[in-house]
Amino acid sequence: MIKSSCMFYTYILIGVKCPKTYVGHTNDWERRLLKHNSGYGVFTKRYSPWKIIHKEEFLTEKESIKREKYFKSAAGRRWMKKNLFENARVAER
Repeated sequence: MIKSSCMFYTYILIGVKCPKTYVGHTNDWERRLLKHNSGYGVFTKRYSPWKIIHKEEFLTEKESIKREKYFKSAAGRRWMKKNLFENARVAER
């Protein structure tokens, strides 16, 4: 059996025109961002365009999905608020 050297990513998007966030996972984050910005998906179509504000790389899809689920939990949303949004406000000053 041939193993792929493919990496998996968990990513966080933010709307350019609105303060909405989207969390997902993929094995090709650049292609996935293009799909989101091309109107693919009901939620992402509504709030397009998007930009990536955070991504993490994993060796397995299982790890990537686990991290995605974390970001969608209350603890994960608190992490995003503390590490992504509060730091961005401080950097803007």
